[in-house]
Amino acid sequence: MLFHSYAAIGDSFTEGVGDELPDGSTRGWADFVALGLARAAAPDPVRYANLAIRGRKLGPIIDEQLEAAIALGPEVISFNGGGNDMLRPRMPEEVVAERFRQAIHRIRDEGIHVLMLSGANPTDHLPLGRVFDARGGRLTHQLRDLAQLDGVTFVDNFGDRTLRDIRYWSPDKLHLNSLGHAKVASNVLTALGVPVPDEWGVAEVAAAPAGPRSRNTATYYREYVLPWVGRRLTGRSSGDGRTAKRPALEPVALDAPVGE
Repeated sequence: MLFHSYAAIGDSFTEGVGDELPDGSTRGWADFVALGLARAAAPDPVRYANLAIRGRKLGPIIDEQLEAAIALGPEVISFNGGGNDMLRPRMPEEVVAERFRQAIHRIRDEGIHVLMLSGANPTDHLPLGRVFDARGGRLTHQLRDLAQLDGVTFVDNFGDRTLRDIRYWSPDKLHLNSLGHAKVASNVLTALGVPVPDEWGVAEVAAAPAGPRSRNTATYYREYVLPWVGRRLTGRSSGDGRTAKRPALEPVALDAPVGE
C-alpha cells in the first residue's frame, strides 16, 4: 500500500526518543516509515506530519492529537499509545482498551487508513518488567480483533521477540535506539508491502548473534530510574512544555539522514 500523505500520533515511541541526531532532534521509526514511503512513491511526493509528544498517556494523545491529525486530511494515520499508562502503579486496562478502540473507529469513520501499532516490549530489561509485560500482553490481546477491520493495518511490535534484544534499546532501556527504530520501521513497511531500504541494515543486525544479558547497575538506577520516579511523584512529565516536532504535512526529503 502506497500512501502519499501520512500523519503520526503517539508518545515518545512515535516521537522517536532514543534515536537522536547530532543536532539533538529526534528521528525515530515514523520518520523512517515516511522516508520509505517517499522512496517507494518517487517521483511523486509524500507529505508527513508527526504530532507525537513524549510522556503522553493514552488519554492526552487522543484528546490533544487525534482530531488535529484527522484535520490534516492524510491518507493514513499511525496510532500508538498506552505505554505510559502501563508504567503507572495502577492501569485501568478496560478503560484504556476502550479508548484505544474508539480512536481506531474515529479514524476509520473519516475514511483514513489506520496504521495501528503496539509498542516494542522493553520489559526484559526493566525493574518490575514482568508486571508491565503482562499488562502489555493483555492490552494487545484485547485489541487484536481490530486488525480484522477494513482499513486497518496492525503491526505487533510488542509480540516481536527479536525487538526485545538489548541491541535495540538505548541506555535507559525504556526507549529504542536508532537500530530499534529502524527495526520497527521495517516491520511497518513490510506490513504495508513497501520495500525496506538495504542501507538501514535491519536484516544484517537481525542475523547477528543476540546481545549480552542486560543487568541493571546502581548507576542505571541513579541516572534513569530515580529521575523517572521523581517526575511521577511530582506530577511532571518529560513532555511538559513540548510541542509536536512536525505539526503540518510537509514533503519528505529523499536525502534525509539515515546513519549515525
